[in-house]
Amino acid sequence: MNHIERENNRIKVLGQYRDYNLRYLLSNVYHAVERAGFSDLILDFTECTHASPDTMLATCAQMMRYRQGGCEISLLLPNDQKLCRLFINTNWANLIDPQCYDPSQFRGYTQVPATQYKSSEQQQAAVNTIVNAILGAVPSLKRSDFAAFEWSVNEITDNVLTHSDSPIGGLVQVSTFQRNKKIVQYIVADAGHSIPTTLRATHTEFTSDTEALNRAIREGVTRDASVGQGNGLFGSYQICSHCNGRFQVESGHAKLTYNDREGLHVRNENIPFAGTLVVASIDFSEAGLLEEALKFGGEQYTPIDFVETHYEAPDSERIIFLLRDEAESYGSRLAGTPIRNRLANLISMEQISKVIVDFQDVPLVSSSFADEVFGKLFMEIGPVSFMQKFEFRAIGPTVRKLIDKAISQRTASSHSH
Repeated sequence: MNHIERENNRIKVLGQYRDYNLRYLLSNVYHAVERAGFSDLILDFTECTHASPDTMLATCAQMMRYRQGGCEISLLLPNDQKLCRLFINTNWANLIDPQCYDPSQFRGYTQVPATQYKSSEQQQAAVNTIVNAILGAVPSLKRSDFAAFEWSVNEITDNVLTHSDSPIGGLVQVSTFQRNKKIVQYIVADAGHSIPTTLRATHTEFTSDTEALNRAIREGVTRDASVGQGNGLFGSYQICSHCNGRFQVESGHAKLTYNDREGLHVRNENIPFAGTLVVASIDFSEAGLLEEALKFGGEQYTPIDFVETHYEAPDSERIIFLLRDEAESYGSRLAGTPIRNRLANLISMEQISKVIVDFQDVPLVSSSFADEVFGKLFMEIGPVSFMQKFEFRAIGPTVRKLIDKAISQRTASSHSH
């Protein structure tokens, strides 16, 4: 059902804005700018009641492309206050209309706002932010599953820089953690050459966009084997299908969807999408599933992961955990929760014998922070494991006393029940 209306240069979104009306909005934008010749555009979301993250990220990429081409774009936020805050916190408002809306200041640890990247350095920084967020938000992560997730995000974001020639670079967002189910969704969007367009440059046998997109998720299919193995979409699709997740690709005149209930479908779309949107929902609930998905040429693939590149000490099974780099604040329980999750995940991972928590440049933490991180960890893994697994380095006497007190109070509380 179409909930998109256009009056001259005003495009109005009514009710729910989901993937089924994304292309209607883009068609209206095209007719306003390219056909009617308007050089300014108003995106009116005042009567919007729901906006799905994948649809919004794709919209952001397209609006940024038009703005870069000289079109002025104004955004009217939803009247619904909760949805209005979502537009601000996710960074959609800033990406669409940076003159009116500042970059997101959202600091929660279970979402990563939409981030633009235009270079390999920016792409790597964005991926690091995402995987570090996962490490702090999803409990009981198996290391091989964590590495597979990181590989997938890295491959899909890198594809934008390698193949799309997108004028705005790429956008990436981690939109949801369903903590009870341990489901993580990441979304990548660009406004460059579509996958069918890039593939047909060397695969002239692909006669339609649907055929090209269907073949793009097969092993080894790539535009140019000298710049990539063609396994990014294939491996990411395999990961999502192995864990009964969801996978979606929109590009050109084609749309590919996969979910466990309906299987794989590729269909033709009359309205083109100028670029590519990839949505991957991954369920970490069953440990070891993602590791099985990464097989290329029949061989198991083990990628280098964030834990190895950022934490592992050289020639050692020890982890160096620099607390100063892990949080912006040490004054609240909320700031401590992702730290505790990160430490718990690290000590449970294979090949890691000890975590050295380095307190350099952290002269003070609050009592609630000390309790949330170290008091709870002590109770979760027990005193013997805690002493075996953790070593404190460069810790001041005040911080040590606060941690000791948090552990003592936790222990006393448990004995009194």
